[in-house]
Amino acid sequence: MSDQPPRTVLERFPAGGPRGSWPADEYAAQQQAQGQPARVVMDLRSDSFLVIADSPAA
Repeated sequence: MSDQPPRTVLERFPAGGPRGSWPADEYAAQQQAQGQPARVVMDLRSDSFLVIADSPAA
């Protein structure tokens, strides 16, 4: 059993975006502005950025 809280993937973005473009960070900021505690992590297996939200423990 893991000690980490469950996580929900809100959105996926490919890592190979145009230079100077940060769509995952922009999406996470939009979610945070709406009260959703979102953050960006890198998924090395799929070479993509994930915007995730930690789900509260049940």
